[in-house]
Parts: sequence; C-alpha cells; structure tokens
Amino acid sequence: MRIIDILVRRQSFSFEIFPPKGDFSVDQAEKIAIELSENHPDWISVTFSAGGSGNSERTADISQRIETNTGTTALAHLTCLGSSRSDVDAYVAKLQSAGVENVLALRGDRAPGRDPIDFTYASDLIPYLKQSNLCVGAACYPEGHVECEDPRNDLDNLKKKVDSGADFLVTQLFFNNDDFYRFRDLCVRKHIEVPIVCGIMPFTSVNQLQRMAFNCGASIPASVVRRLVAAGDDTDAQRAAGIDYACEQIVDLAANGVDGIHIYSMNNSQIGKITHDALVACGYLSA
Repeated sequence: MRIIDILVRRQSFSFEIFPPKGDFSVDQAEKIAIELSENHPDWISVTFSAGGSGNSERTADISQRIETNTGTTALAHLTCLGSSRSDVDAYVAKLQSAGVENVLALRGDRAPGRDPIDFTYASDLIPYLKQSNLCVGAACYPEGHVECEDPRNDLDNLKKKVDSGADFLVTQLFFNNDDFYRFRDLCVRKHIEVPIVCGIMPFTSVNQLQRMAFNCGASIPASVVRRLVAAGDDTDAQRAAGIDYACEQIVDLAANGVDGIHIYSMNNSQIGKITHDALVACGYLSA
C-alpha cells in the first residue's frame, strides 16, 4: 500500500528498524519486524547505511521480508550521497520486484568516500524516484537541520523537497512537542501542505539520549533532565524514565491532531508494544 493513501484518510502509526550489521543477522531483524507488526502499524521503515555502516544492501532484503512475511507495508530508506543513477536504478528495481513501493529519500550523512555523484541533496533524488511511480517521503527537522545555521534556509530547503515531489514528511526525533507545533505552524505559512509524521525516540539510557541528541541536534528539555537526575545511575530507572516520557509525548501529539506518529524503536519490540498500548489508551488507535 502507498503510504500517502493511508495519510490522506487518517492518522498513522508506524515503526522504524535498522537492518543487520555486525553480529545482528537478517533473521533477527525479521523476527523484530514480525514482533512489531503484531501491533498493527501502518508501516515499518528500514534505515539505509546510517553513518556509512555498510549495511545498505540489507535494507531491500528486510523490506521485502516485511512486505512478504508480516503483511505490513515497508518504507525503505535510500540515501543519495555517493550513489549514481545506476546505483539508484538497481536499488529501485530490487525494491519493486519485492513489491515495495514506498521510499524515504534522504541525503545521508557526510562521510569520507561518500561525495555527491549524480545527487547532492534529497531534493535531487526525489523527482528521480518519482519517475518510477514510487510513493516518496522525505525528512524534516522541527529544530532545523544540525548543519543549517539559519532556520529560514532550512525551511526553504524543505519546501524544495515538497515542490520536487515528496508525498509526505517524517520528522527527525524531538523531545519538546512545542518545537514541533511551532514547526508545523511555520510549514503552514510556507505552504508546505503534505502530511507531516512525528518521529519519536523513546530513549533507554542517558548515554543513548546524549548520543542521539548530539547527532541530530535535538534539544533536551529541563523536564527530561529532572527525570534523569531522579533516576541516577540506575539503568532500569533511566529506561523507564525515557519510555514514560515518550509515551507522554505521543499522547499529547495524538490529542493535538498530528498526521502520524512514527516510533524510532531502535529494534526493540517491547518499546513498540508499550507505545502502541499508550496510543490505544488515549484513543488514537483502536484496541
């Protein structure tokens, strides 16, 4: 199913996983996807070689297994830095032969050996993918992209993505819902009218929170800091604080009429179940 067809009808709920790397196998990734699918998400997205980890060839494989073995729609990520048109053509052909028709178009992290070839930005990749009749999503940044010093330029760049054919947007993680609401208002003023899905990451440790906030440029609210101070060095208490906070975020977002909620599950199916149950409890999802 095309994701935009879901979003024009109702609010969505979805998960993100990352494909195998290191000792993490394809079968393990599939097992997590199956467990997440038991929560009846509208789709499960699969990342593409984040940070140059070299696991991009597995993205299409896991996306195929999601479509075939879970009955859930897959959203395959694709980064364009370091990719030629022929690379993209081969990737798209593999996706389409597997029945995958949704792609999240991204620039990708800058890294040695990942210089632009045929695509410099996601706004270059999006119209190329649209030629293959794919449903194409793009990323957006409620607090601005970490590399962009002027938020106005960041919004201009987002408008380029939408004007180039992006069907929907998925936000980078954020911890302060007010940041998203302000961003949503700015998008309206900028005539960015495609659905915007909110990306939420339930952090499970202080180290994880610090790492993700630094990499993504997300600010950490004082309310989060206070909870972590109360948790101290207790790893279970840190995990509980992070998941509880994320559940409060998604309940508030649901009440404020967002287009969709996307959980960065970090390949943790238990987090998927907890966040699903929070949305059922608040009436966003049916039981």
